[in-house]
Amino acid sequence: MRPAERESLVPTHLQIDDLGEYCRLQLISADQTNRLTRTCVLDIIEALRGFERAPKPLIITGNPRFFSAGADLSEIRALTGPSAIAFARMGQELMNAIAHFPEPVYAAIHGYCMGGGLDLALACHRRIASAHAVFGHRGAALGLVTGWGGTQRLPRLVGKGRALAMFVAAEKLHAANALAAGLIDDLAEDPLAEAARLIDALANRPSPVASR
Repeated sequence: MRPAERESLVPTHLQIDDLGEYCRLQLISADQTNRLTRTCVLDIIEALRGFERAPKPLIITGNPRFFSAGADLSEIRALTGPSAIAFARMGQELMNAIAHFPEPVYAAIHGYCMGGGLDLALACHRRIASAHAVFGHRGAALGLVTGWGGTQRLPRLVGKGRALAMFVAAEKLHAANALAAGLIDDLAEDPLAEAARLIDALANRPSPVASR
């Protein structure tokens, strides 16, 4: 699928750029918060399916203020029992598609990475953040617990105690503390450029056979 065709699939929520060695998937929204609405989640899933035909490393990013503020609360408030299950499964499908993508997936994070946005970052294979990034799962303050896989992935990175504090007490972690806790892999002034550098280094690394 050509880049222009990919962009036509997701014109409202994503900007997708094929940059040769990797593809950049940038979350976009009119209010700059990059909320993961139902339509947005389904569009990202469709984009990932398109990438599978000729997979290459992906970088998922947002804007200088928000990686993503998470799921759309107006949609969550309207959920009933059956629709809540379907909503959870939809989010799980996205996170599993990212986690099992055949090429490395990097989250390049500026600003707020909250709720479902944190679930999205956790599903990526590596997370690189700027110094002003902020991470949290604020659902507890609203009487909510994520159903998108974050309750499983976060404890594996930061331990059960820290994860409970983030889920139950809605504790936020600023970038330096997130690095110390193991939530992110690195800090960089420009996370997108650093992710691109790592992809380039990996692509140009000599194979063990060739180096003999």
